[in-house]
Amino acid sequence: MTLFDDREHAFEAKFAHDAEMQFRAEARRNRLLGLWAAELLGRKGEAAEAYAREIIKADFHEAGDEDVFRRVQQDLGHLLDDAEIRAKMAELKAEAKAQLLQEV
Repeated sequence: MTLFDDREHAFEAKFAHDAEMQFRAEARRNRLLGLWAAELLGRKGEAAEAYAREIIKADFHEAGDEDVFRRVQQDLGHLLDDAEIRAKMAELKAEAKAQLLQEV
C-alpha cells in the first residue's frame, strides 16, 4: 500500500466516523427534545420516554431537521413560538454533541 492509499483510507475512515457521530448527535438531540417537550406537555415516566421515541422516529421521514421541528411544533405550537422551538433544538444539539464527546 502506498502513502496515498494510506491517506485515502484514513480520510474515508474519518468521513465514516464523522457521519456516524452526526447521526448519533441528532438522535440524542431528538431524544432530549422529546423529553423536554414531554415535560411541557405534562408527560412523565414511561409516557415521556414513549414521546421521546416518537420524536426520534419523526426524524426518519425526510432529510434535515424540519420533520422533527414540525412534529414538535404540532404538539407545542400552542405553548411556544417557532423561534423558541428552534432555539431549544440548537441548544440541545450542542448538549448532545458535548455528551457524546464525554463518552468517547
